[in-house]
Amino acid sequence: MLNSIVMVKQVPDTANISGKVMREDGTVNRSKLPAIFNYEDKIALEFALQVKEKYGGKVTAITMGPQRASDILRECFFMGADEVYLVSDRKFAGADTLATSYVLSEVIKHIGNYDFVFAGRQAIDGDTAQVGPQTAEKLGIPQITFAREILDVTEDTVTAKKQIDGGYEIQKSKLPVLITVLKDAAQPRPFSAKRMMAYKNAKSLIELEKLTEGNSLLYIDKLVHEYQERGLFINTLTMDDLQLNQDRCGLKGSPTKVHKVESVVLAGNSYNRIEPTTAGLGALIDQLTQDHIFG
Repeated sequence: MLNSIVMVKQVPDTANISGKVMREDGTVNRSKLPAIFNYEDKIALEFALQVKEKYGGKVTAITMGPQRASDILRECFFMGADEVYLVSDRKFAGADTLATSYVLSEVIKHIGNYDFVFAGRQAIDGDTAQVGPQTAEKLGIPQITFAREILDVTEDTVTAKKQIDGGYEIQKSKLPVLITVLKDAAQPRPFSAKRMMAYKNAKSLIELEKLTEGNSLLYIDKLVHEYQERGLFINTLTMDDLQLNQDRCGLKGSPTKVHKVESVVLAGNSYNRIEPTTAGLGALIDQLTQDHIFG
């Protein structure tokens, strides 16, 4: 039995990002952008589910974000996750990779009993590829990054294929281990219709609290107990629940500051057609050499 924790993230659709959605402090106003499930994290979840299918165990998905991040946790249920955690607190707002990895590492410690931590190589809203490695460092466990395939798993080791420039490496690690995966390393499974029907009404503590607003017949403690009994409760953790150091969270714990974001559109007024012949390719190479693109 091998248990996996998967770090997933709801990200703004960066195809629509522009300077108009930036706040004065250099952070993104995510409420002004469509939110989507970071694709590489879906691949990470697929890896975890494949490990479960082959070796048994449990798959737990965790995400750090606002209330609407519960949407991707429901999607994790639809794909096959056994348990999910929403890590949400206003004090986490504006976190860079350093602050984010601190919070996530503490969440993983809080959950405990894991053999694998999976994550996508990077998120499309930052493209840093730092959160996975930084989380492994804070957990004090080994890491395999840019993983393309898990080749073998024993009781206490894993062997994986890691992509590098010009080829790949075969790496072996002791468990527990953190693995970041590439976006084309697998195809995420479609949602299970049966699980969609079962978990479509799963709710976080924040969502349940909203149901009680203005309704004197609903009591939050009773609602939480009911949803837990039905397996529909999205576990919710705050800074106080995790007893975190506030100086290491949010903007206060984030030395990285975004100075400016610009929307750049590449456009051209003309193009050259290259004939698929030896002469055509030769002319292209000559032109690239002349323009100092290579050569």
